[in-house]
Amino acid sequence: MPEAGLRLGAHRVLFVGGKGGVGKTTTASALALALAEAGARCLLVSTDPAHSLGDLFGVRLDDDARPLGPNLVGLEIDPERAVERHLHTVRDSLREYVRPGLYAAIDRQVDLARMAPGGVEAAVLERVAALMVEEAGRYDRVIFDTAPTGQTLRLLALPAAMTAWVDGLLGSRRRADALGDLLARVHQDAAPGTGLEDAARGARIRETLLARRHTFSEARRVLLDPTETAFVLVLVPEKLPVAESRKALAVLRDVDVPVHGLVVNRVLPPGPLGAFLEARRAQEAIYRRAIAQLAGPLPVAEVPLLPRDVDGIDALRAVAGHLRGSGDGG
Repeated sequence: MPEAGLRLGAHRVLFVGGKGGVGKTTTASALALALAEAGARCLLVSTDPAHSLGDLFGVRLDDDARPLGPNLVGLEIDPERAVERHLHTVRDSLREYVRPGLYAAIDRQVDLARMAPGGVEAAVLERVAALMVEEAGRYDRVIFDTAPTGQTLRLLALPAAMTAWVDGLLGSRRRADALGDLLARVHQDAAPGTGLEDAARGARIRETLLARRHTFSEARRVLLDPTETAFVLVLVPEKLPVAESRKALAVLRDVDVPVHGLVVNRVLPPGPLGAFLEARRAQEAIYRRAIAQLAGPLPVAEVPLLPRDVDGIDALRAVAGHLRGSGDGG
């Protein structure tokens, strides 16, 4: 049987993911609160477009970090703001390549890219990667309340693609620099200072691209390092969440993303329940056994179906108790 309760080590980055509606936000928030109250400086980040993190803590959150309690701050990544920030960076980078007369064409292409498939995911990924890399010195733990499993898996796969894309741009930049040097030697009548201006522009472009490649490469390194990153998979004891979690677990293992454990939410409590709920509990028992087989040696934490909605710090402390396996919220 798998270990009861999560025993989080010193992982600096935690991803909490799973099918929509299984309790990812509650789980991520309870983990973050427990770690913060144990003395760790924690950043809690929601990447799910259907944000509910602020509602759970009773505060208004946006893309800027806000205090949620001692040692704990949170933010909700705004997809539209992330896209605008991403496109602004792309527009500025592209303008470094061309003459001012082509700026209008670049603006039109960037406006079209705003509606392109995958644009939001790429922008959110860039924000996630930056938080993973740039906040390493400010926080002991960064906990991501992620989007549903399918979106999360695509986000996890993008750093390698983005790194390859930046490497391609750097290769194009080097070829362009070589061509520019050749033309400068051929056309000795070029305007004074043109070569220096082109060299400075090329240096800025390379610096920008190298910085982006470093961010994505470092994010990927952290993501695949089992001493730095852990993925917690959340599900409920029902057919579809178990099936999706099985697929997600297999994919995460295939891409070497370290999975720390599973959290099973809304487990029916022991004791008499009446005929209707006893039938539900019998069905639930089948899926709990399936989850135990799925987890193998991974730890599994079970959170019971609670009599009231999880709302506020005290309720989150109670959930954290179940996640640790104590079941008493302490």
